[in-house]
Formats: sequence, structure tokens, C-alpha cells
Amino acid sequence: MAIITNIEDLRVLHQKRTPKMFYDYADSGSWTESTYRANESDFQKIKLRQRVAVDMTNRTTKTTMVGQEVAMPVALAPTGLTGMQHADGEILAARAAEKFGVPFCLSTMSICSIEDVAERTTKPFWFQLYVMKDRGFIERLIERAKAAKCSALVLTLDLQILGQRHKDLKNGLSAPPKLTIANMINMMTKPRWCMGMAMTPRRTFRNIVGHASGVGNMSSLASWTAEQFDPGLSWDDVEWIKKLWGGKLIIKGILDEEDARFAANSGADALIVSNHGGRQLDGAISSIKALPGIVNAVGKDIEVWMDGGIRSGQDVLKAWALGARGTMIGRPFLYGLGAMGEAGVTKCLDIIHNELDITMAFTGHRDIQNVTKDILYPGTF
Repeated sequence: MAIITNIEDLRVLHQKRTPKMFYDYADSGSWTESTYRANESDFQKIKLRQRVAVDMTNRTTKTTMVGQEVAMPVALAPTGLTGMQHADGEILAARAAEKFGVPFCLSTMSICSIEDVAERTTKPFWFQLYVMKDRGFIERLIERAKAAKCSALVLTLDLQILGQRHKDLKNGLSAPPKLTIANMINMMTKPRWCMGMAMTPRRTFRNIVGHASGVGNMSSLASWTAEQFDPGLSWDDVEWIKKLWGGKLIIKGILDEEDARFAANSGADALIVSNHGGRQLDGAISSIKALPGIVNAVGKDIEVWMDGGIRSGQDVLKAWALGARGTMIGRPFLYGLGAMGEAGVTKCLDIIHNELDITMAFTGHRDIQNVTKDILYPGTF
């Protein structure tokens, strides 16, 4: 593809260059995928008010997220198996984010470890935590994040149990992946991917293997992960983690106003309106639909962000106008990573920033911090 103009172009290239089982893992939702689709389509229903004959010079998209200066209100979301979309994927994405001036968040279920990323970047990144039954492992994981000088902890609350994603079951995506004849044939058609994976030692969940009790290889990892996500997770655990961490805490996975109030009362610094990209409760409301109510309920008490369905800078601006003071992107940067490695992540950020900047100008604003819902056409949000 000679000219890449939008996130969809990156998605198409990603699909061509990455094995089907890993592309499908990134680009799918649970059950009927209705919430996954609604995350994106509900953004498209929101229309913008065009303004003319206004000063569009000296524009800026700069703001802060939990006190950290950012080039635009966008962070790279924590995504599992990122290092299987492209060799050393988490390291490459973290480097691209650092150079661009936006936060990168590393997933507990990453291929590259906390230490791998810390050794190959120069600025602090964020770490995302899943709460496991093995609390000793969680304590050690948090201590490792502290030692790596991670500047914020993103605590995900909406994965106590796993939503069923049909494509993963059909593709045999497991730990380790099932190397069926179909999967091996498909991998052979992706020589760039195969070459990259052959040249890196990072092909397992390096935050877990060798760190969790009894998990020394990929075979033992499968049974451990199946048993470890904690369905008994409660707000008492959030309080325990906050005390243990002691730094900036962001709560991810809020979709209900009552839960938002619990999050605000927990002392967290920010919450993320999220349905896990439509990968958990199919039939749940889209993130952008849930956002205004949550902002109205707790926006004065806690910084509110959102993720899910963002495919352009226009979507970022719409979310900001509806009260989000930050957004996170997962699939868009994975499309870029799978398509072109670090350069693809940078291209994704360039595209979103350019769309955000130009749309802000067309709606009559020079500073994103002055943008309100007045830029949205009445009756469409």
C-alpha cells in the first residue's frame, strides 16, 4: 500500500502481514460482537458544527493526563499479546509513544516484560494490572513496576472472568497457541512476521513466566491463567492495591454511574469509561454512549477518560467535547504495529493527531482545552 491516509489503511495492511489467529485476537469482540460494533458506529452518529471566519492560527492539542503533559489527549491502551502482532511489539510501541509525547501502558499479559520495556525506553511508562488470586504474585508485580519507575498503575476491573470470543476458539488461540496445520500454513504466508519472531527471544508472557509460582514455561502457563483471574475481586481489593502502589492510580472498566461513584470514592486519580473494547459483556452500552452520564455523575470528583471505538482524531475530539479528559487507543495502534512495526505506531499517532488538529480548526477552536460540547450538532449526542 503506497499511501496510508487513515487508520483503516493500517488495518488492511495489518491483516495482510500478521497471522490470522493474532490479527483476529486484536480485531474481534465477544459473542455477536454487537458492543464491539456499537463502540465504533455510535461515534459516527455524533455530528460536528462547522464554523467559518474564525482565527485558526497557533493551534495546540496539548493537555495533561493525571498531571502528565501529553501532545494530545491520547494514550496507548494496555493490550495483551502485543508482542505477537509484531516481534518485540510492546517495546516498539512504547518507543513510538515516547517520541510522540503520549503515554504508553504495558499490559500484565504482555509478551515483553516490564523490565524489557524499561531497559529500552528513557521515560516512565504506565503499567496495567489484572488482579489474580495469587496475591503474592500481585505484590511482586507491583514492586517490579515500582522498580521500573512506572509513573501510573492502571487497574482493570472488568476481566474477573473472560468473555467468550468465538474467533479465538475457532483459531485455537491459547497459551501456548495450537499449531494446527491451518495455523502453520497461514504463518508461512507471513514471512516478515516469521522472520521477526525468529530473531527475538520474546515469545511468551514474560511478566508471568518465571515470576509466578509454578509457572516456568508456556505449558504450565495455560493452567495457571485459567485458574488465576479472580471472580471475587471487590472494592476492598482496590483499596489494598492503592495502598500497596502508593502512586497515581487509574481505574479501567467503568460503564455504570454507580460504579463510577465507587471509583471516585476509592481515591483513584482517574477512571476509564470502557467495555473492554466489546470483548467482555456483549450487549453492553458503547463507551461513548456511557460517557456523558458518568461525566455528569463524577466529573467534578475524578478525571474521566474513555476508550473503545476510537478510529480517528475526530473521535478523540468528540470524546473530549462530551467530557473525557483523556482517551486510550488499542486497536488503532495495533493495526499500525502489525502493519509496519514502530513506524506504523508512529503513523497511527500522526494520523490521529492530524485529524484532531484539523477538525478542531474547522469547529472554530485553537486550543483543545477550550473545546466544549458546543462543537457538537444538537440532537446527535
